[in-house]
Amino acid sequence: MTTATATGPGRRSGAGRLVPKLLGRQPVGMIFAAPYAVFIAVIFAYPLGFAVWMSFHKYFFTAPGVSVPRPFVGLDNYRTVLGDPKVRQAFANVLVFIVINVPLTVVLSLALATALNAAIPFRTFFRVSYYVPYVTASVAVVGVWLFLFNGSGLINHLLGPLAPNPAWLINTRWAMPSIAIFVSWKQLGFFILLYLAALQNVPKELYESAAVDGASKWRSFRSVTVPGVHTATTLVTLLAIITGANLFTEPYLLTGGGGPDGRSTSPALLMYQRGIEQGHPDVAAAIGVLLILGVLLIAGVQRVMEARR
Repeated sequence: MTTATATGPGRRSGAGRLVPKLLGRQPVGMIFAAPYAVFIAVIFAYPLGFAVWMSFHKYFFTAPGVSVPRPFVGLDNYRTVLGDPKVRQAFANVLVFIVINVPLTVVLSLALATALNAAIPFRTFFRVSYYVPYVTASVAVVGVWLFLFNGSGLINHLLGPLAPNPAWLINTRWAMPSIAIFVSWKQLGFFILLYLAALQNVPKELYESAAVDGASKWRSFRSVTVPGVHTATTLVTLLAIITGANLFTEPYLLTGGGGPDGRSTSPALLMYQRGIEQGHPDVAAAIGVLLILGVLLIAGVQRVMEARR
């Protein structure tokens, strides 16, 4: 006698219960997200995993189709990196960059976004003007920056005897701060847009209440605007830190590859020099892994501070 198992309308088979768990409540959403997930896996996840693998092996470039042994070397590449004074100098340089660039970016972008959000003449013109440097290629604006900051440039002419000697971009003390200021100016338009979007979500009733209570514009800015865009400030800070960690184009173009004496070399630029120019991709991969860990550490500290606040 054959026993038939009936499945009522409220019961599902094992496969029927498994599909919703894998695809979620809205399977269509997973279908739309699948191309981007594949993009992330191919463009980011695989190269990151390969870089980590490379950092633990003796890896070098070969001709296409040539198979050679690449033995496991453990932490040797990391010992080489940590024992290299040029690597330590590069990480110190990017720390100087972040200390200057991040506060400058947050303060200027918030102040300018607040001004541009008000009813001022030619507001659209100023918004576009601040955004133009961001969408302009660095190569196109580097020439202007070099003209302004060279020994006989406009900035030194205006400062007169107060101008540094040697000039800004060939001065061991001022090379990286000059690059930090340049990047702050160039990226400012993007962060202004983020703050402008955040300011649209601050209720106008809060400003009206502050005005009724007799608060000045500065007090309204401190008590209403700054807390109202707190989430945007967290995002701007994190993006500015990531920008500093990926710094490559600006020191490569402005200081001829990290000069003077390596005082403007960034870890990303050093990775290019070690991996491509000198043929040590395993060492370059170790630098990249340490750079990622450093950014994650800074982001984690910021996350903890925000949670406590």
